[in-house]
Amino acid sequence: MKITHFGHACVLVEIETDGDTARLLFDPGTYSTGFEDVRDLDAVLITHEHPDHVDVERLGPLLGANPAARLIADPGSSTLLREAGLRHETVGKDDTVTVAEVPIQVLAGDHAVIHPQLPCAHNNGYLVDGRLLHPGDAFVLPPQPVDVLLLPTGGPWMKASEAIDYLRAVSPRTAIPIHQAGLAPVHQQLHQQLFQNLGPEQCSVQALDHGTATTV
Repeated sequence: MKITHFGHACVLVEIETDGDTARLLFDPGTYSTGFEDVRDLDAVLITHEHPDHVDVERLGPLLGANPAARLIADPGSSTLLREAGLRHETVGKDDTVTVAEVPIQVLAGDHAVIHPQLPCAHNNGYLVDGRLLHPGDAFVLPPQPVDVLLLPTGGPWMKASEAIDYLRAVSPRTAIPIHQAGLAPVHQQLHQQLFQNLGPEQCSVQALDHGTATTV
């Protein structure tokens, strides 16, 4: 598969399927750039309603330029999308959707706690083809081993030790750091070094260049 990171939690995943390629875009949010020009999408998937994961203002034009793309979202985001007049599918716990012959299992639950006094949002993790996991803003454990984990790196709901323990628990072949927009570049590098040094021995931590498709 090929993966393109557009910053923070926004990732384009391309998977070959019987001579064709499924193109799936995850979490085009306010902290991400470059996804506006992506074309030939099969689906846009939203993990939860926070603006750094779904930028409604840019989402409308993106879907207009990708008329065949399905918009798939969690129940919390569904309200925002409905108010914006965006046609979409709502998925949650125990759902599985198939997009361009690729099965996507929904691992639904709650957003990780930022503070008990703040409302808790829905959160969908997405397990793509049994091989790649986008957990959203939660440490979602997959039901099986995965090849690629999109690993949250920084945010008000987490600390580095939790991300390391999560990486160890999932133990993927490759971990790609995401959700890093709130960290200074030097801290992003520090987190990547921690993941590589303290993660599973067989796991490769691969930070992707912005906007560059990379085979993993």
